[in-house]
Order: sequence, then C-alpha cells, then structure tokens
Amino acid sequence: MHGNAGQAVTTSYDGPARESARPLRADARRNRDKLVAAARQCFADQGLTAPLDEIARRAGVGAGTMYRHFPTKESLFDAIVLAHVTALSEEARDLQDAAEPGAAFIDFCFRLIDRSAGNRALAEVLARAGTDARAAMTAAAAELDDYLGTLISRAQQAGSIRQDVTMTEIRALLTSIHLAARAAPGDAALPRHLMQVIADGLRTTAPGHPAD
Repeated sequence: MHGNAGQAVTTSYDGPARESARPLRADARRNRDKLVAAARQCFADQGLTAPLDEIARRAGVGAGTMYRHFPTKESLFDAIVLAHVTALSEEARDLQDAAEPGAAFIDFCFRLIDRSAGNRALAEVLARAGTDARAAMTAAAAELDDYLGTLISRAQQAGSIRQDVTMTEIRALLTSIHLAARAAPGDAALPRHLMQVIADGLRTTAPGHPAD
C-alpha cells in the first residue's frame, strides 16, 4: 500500500448484512428505500453518530422494520458510505494512467473535497482511511488510499508535485479542509478555496485553476 496509513485493526464484523435470496415484496422494498434515503441524509448531516431512532423516524417506519432490513447501525452505514467510497475508488482508478499525472492528482483532490463538503460521514471515513476499526470500511478506505497514493507518486515522478510531501501529510491537509468547513458551516465556498490554496502550494509549476 502506498503512503504511511496506520495498520488496520480488524474485528469479527464482515460488512453489510446480506440481502435475502428472495426478492423483497413491494412494500418491504419501499420501506428499505425510505430507510436508505433517510439514513443517507442523517449520516451526511450528523456523521457516524446519527442515531438509528432518528433514521427510523425520518423514514416513517418502526424500529422493528429498521432492524429487519439492517440488523446493526454498521450494516446500514456501510451500505451507504461504502457506495460513496467505492465510487471514488473507481474514479481514482480511472485516473491512474492519465497523460498529465499532476493535473489528475489535483483534480481528484478537488473531487474528494466536493464530495465530502456536505457529507460528514464520508468526510470522517476519508479522514480515517487505514485506521478504522471495522474490517469492511478499512478495506474500502485502504483501496481508495492505494489509488490516491499512486496518483501522488506519479505526479511526483512527473515533477508536477513537490517531492517533500507524503501520503500522511496529504491526508492531513485534506482533513484540515473538512475541519475548517465544519467551523464555518455558512461559507459554502470555503472548502474549494482552501483546496485551491493547498493545490497551489503542492505544485512545482505555476498554479492553474481547475474548471468549475
């Protein structure tokens, strides 16, 4: 694995609960969809501390319905956030052989900031990549970490990004943007502005601003 991510500590939890082999009835499918939609918003607003009772209330279902579909908070959380992390990993993978490694790395950093700016849960997972206590989330975040590490290495080899920065430092810089955004929730432009300042400092060539 690229970078200096901490060693993952695994538990017996193996990821999201498996769906039944039988197709869900229409009413059960609707309830599941409502739970996923409510959980997506709760996790985005409140991060990993979002309570299950609040999710069930927003979905308009009872606790029993919640637990039938998602026996644990982790299974519900993973079903949502893992999809976000997996999508980001696929985007990073697609940039691995980009003709301009420096531009690819900076572009992906902006994507990370844009996706996590309004999603506390995703931002927390990305900030803790490689150190999460649950095996499923650690594996997904570590895969994203690997792709990001390759983007950094290729950009440095191309001479586009400073040689004296490490994966740990890049992650710390990205995390600092999330923390600053939380401290100033009314400033929607702050995350991208801070990312631009960081990007300009990382480049070895004259700074350029990505297209909006």
